[in-house]
Amino acid sequence: MERIEHRACFGGWQDVYRHHSAVLDCEMNFAVYLPPQAANERCPVLYWLSGLTCTEQNFITKAGAQRYAAEHGIILVAPDTSPRGDAVPDAEGYDLGKGAGFYVDATQAPWSRHYRMYSYVVDELPALIEANFPASDARAISGHSMGGHGALTIALKNPGRYRSVSAFSPIVAPSQVPWGKKAFAAYLGEDREAWRRYDTVELVKSATEKLPLLVDQGDADEFLATQLQPELLHAACESAGHPLTLRMQRGYDHSYYFIASCIGDHIAHHARALR
Repeated sequence: MERIEHRACFGGWQDVYRHHSAVLDCEMNFAVYLPPQAANERCPVLYWLSGLTCTEQNFITKAGAQRYAAEHGIILVAPDTSPRGDAVPDAEGYDLGKGAGFYVDATQAPWSRHYRMYSYVVDELPALIEANFPASDARAISGHSMGGHGALTIALKNPGRYRSVSAFSPIVAPSQVPWGKKAFAAYLGEDREAWRRYDTVELVKSATEKLPLLVDQGDADEFLATQLQPELLHAACESAGHPLTLRMQRGYDHSYYFIASCIGDHIAHHARALR
């Protein structure tokens, strides 16, 4: 593991590391913000999953989250969104291949060798963080768009692993929208049952842990009607009796201006659960 960035930030340190991932079979970057409290004690960890086309850089440079993490004593971990490198398969367009891992474990060639972002986020990365940083085993997870999909599905599929979950503008029903259909058909094949195992709307129907979901969605989001459709999540949660706070935020779009405007509230939400 090699540290490739190291910057003082709100009394703590914003670092970026590179390591070889055994799960993804490639070199990967991840960002870690260590709040000032981490100098003296083990701190809880909030994992952030970014959206299509992003790397670890988008969140750490645009969201302004470090200020709030320093206030609450929370470590922030932001991985890349897909495997990387010359040996990793790619595709035309921004919504499949590099930058578009969709937080699933691919089962189809040529993707299955490298595109196992689900196992990377759930198993390999937390093991690395908890072994090498002053991190406790208290975990929360959040994300944006494709990363919001990842955060919600990972929390629902792993009861007891996370103390809280939230999402900005998540793809809540990937089995029903163009982004998800394209990615799932490539990574998982045509077996719709495999798709449902990575679909938030489907997972809430049988969730054994009623972990409350916090979702913020801008009503001026250009992808709202075609790709996001939060009303499907609202209906599924109502039917299953699953706790959901869905906040439609007036005037906000799909950008990091939205995330930066609301990230403090999300981190406070996670801090209450983590502490």
